[in-house]
Amino acid sequence: MATVSRRRFLELVGAAGGSTAVYRAASALGLMAAPGAMPLAELQPLQGAKRKVLILGAGIGGLTAAYELRKVGYECKILESSHRAGGRNLTLRHGDIVDELGQQQVCRFDDNEDLYLNAGAARIPPDHTLLMRYCRALGVELQLWNNDNRNAYYQDDNAFGGQPVRQRQYIADTRGFMSELLAKSVSAASLDAPISEVDTQRLLELAKAFGDLNDSHLYAGSSRGGYKRGSFVLHGEHHEPFDFSELMNASFWRWAMHFNESADQAGTMLTAKGGMDHIVKGFMRHVGDAVHLNAWVKGVELTDRGVRVSYIENGERKTEEADYVLNSIPTHLLLGLRHNFPKDYVEALAKPKRGELFKMGLQASKRFWEDDRIYGGISWTSQPITQIWYPNHGFHSEKGILLAAYTFFPGAGAYFTSMTPEERFREVLRQGAKIHPGWEQYIENGVSIAWHRMNHMMGCSAEWSGEDVEKHFKRLQRPAGRHYLIGDQITYHTGWQEGAMRSAHLAMADINERVQAELRGDATHA
Repeated sequence: MATVSRRRFLELVGAAGGSTAVYRAASALGLMAAPGAMPLAELQPLQGAKRKVLILGAGIGGLTAAYELRKVGYECKILESSHRAGGRNLTLRHGDIVDELGQQQVCRFDDNEDLYLNAGAARIPPDHTLLMRYCRALGVELQLWNNDNRNAYYQDDNAFGGQPVRQRQYIADTRGFMSELLAKSVSAASLDAPISEVDTQRLLELAKAFGDLNDSHLYAGSSRGGYKRGSFVLHGEHHEPFDFSELMNASFWRWAMHFNESADQAGTMLTAKGGMDHIVKGFMRHVGDAVHLNAWVKGVELTDRGVRVSYIENGERKTEEADYVLNSIPTHLLLGLRHNFPKDYVEALAKPKRGELFKMGLQASKRFWEDDRIYGGISWTSQPITQIWYPNHGFHSEKGILLAAYTFFPGAGAYFTSMTPEERFREVLRQGAKIHPGWEQYIENGVSIAWHRMNHMMGCSAEWSGEDVEKHFKRLQRPAGRHYLIGDQITYHTGWQEGAMRSAHLAMADINERVQAELRGDATHA
């Protein structure tokens, strides 16, 4: 049997499950600490000493750092190149600007507090404990997020004649056929190893229960897949099972069928009530006075005793020095600034690849999906739009906002971002009609977000290869002089707010250690 190196294993895991899966697998192999093992920064008060920290970027990582550092006496100033704070925590409402390079859009949703789109961060797993802690501290009200709806659809051009099928029927039939095969193998007594009669019976019972088999241990349909007719005052009639070959032709079983069982996607999921930007607003109530918008960083220079930053704020050129810098500028943009970073640091900065996530939100004049018994959750398709999300609030109201496209596979975002916003709108309508025929009659307007074309970011959810993680990742987690890189880009949870917050705590813990050593006069830690 061929052996597989740990490095190659992590590369394969990453290809299948993304950076989060790499993290989990690496933890299981003992290559890194588990998520909860990293302690939070226990910052000690400065006791009247003066220390200044410049924070580059008012995303979640930068806001977290300012919130914590100011509580213990640090002077903090946040330079944000955009017209708004929050980074990729972006909730779009009536009149909001989508600052895409070369084709700026204005959100045309109705002016209604229930009509919004979380264009970036949208879901909160409860085991993202640091984010949950900040939601409590900031008074951010949370609500349930339905990440798994068996009444939603799966559509694949290669199966079922391209027609959408209910996920519940697909899953029930797949489990049924698998259990039937298991039951047949046990009852045929063809197992190489001996098995007791009691264990054989229990295994048969397990197969029967798991797949809802009949008394002959055959799969003939199940109520788990829904009823074709009846079930209340009339006897319920099961759907005829799909042909097993059709189930296998569809790609749903490969990973989407188990999507909601992965570490960061399993129920119960949560979201911020009224929009995820309420997390940003919560931080801004505490540190908003330290945030300077429209401040473009042009250079970062390491000095003997700190860091010098040059920037343009509202057209005026400025230079500022600080004892420390926490920098959340994406690595691919940071490399384009004037800097004097050491060679190994520059080499590491060039390794993360920029993600190409794309979303499109549509305003519907009628919540037609609720007539189809869909309340929240996600429909999947093999088409480029990949997913349709249904709103988890405002049930039975007149209008609603659908996330009608969410592409996150490597390279998939380019399909839509090569189009104009109007072309994207038409193409999303065309593809979505395979799941909801005639839905275009209800769609009033839409807005698209191509993250690798968004000004000040030009990318989303940094992508690391397995080899680069081993060689360069840890280098970026260490400072260059008194310059610290932060953000989800240098965590094993790229794309998650928890990762950005954890990165800020990692940097603050090191700063705290250095500052306390300085105050004690310990030059070895200066």
